[in-house]
Amino acid sequence: MCLSIPMRVVEWDDEEGFFAWVERGEGDNLRRERVNMMLIGAQPVGTWILASLGLAKETVEEEDRLLIEDALAALDASLHGDYDPSQHFVDLK
Repeated sequence: MCLSIPMRVVEWDDEEGFFAWVERGEGDNLRRERVNMMLIGAQPVGTWILASLGLAKETVEEEDRLLIEDALAALDASLHGDYDPSQHFVDLK
């Protein structure tokens, strides 16, 4: 099973619309990669997508992206021993 990560389309790498550069994070935590867009087609710069293993799987709306980001933050916090249930998954209360 692969975990898809939200990433924002920042630029196109080719004219055919098969590959785009996507990013997430900022500063020292900036992650940038080239992904294949063939499954979801060309998307405008600024669109959030779910990417896994260099492949864009689907577009994601802002509300859903925020829920995914919260789940990823909870996972990170638990891995570092900082998990606080009052800070994550507040949509489930």
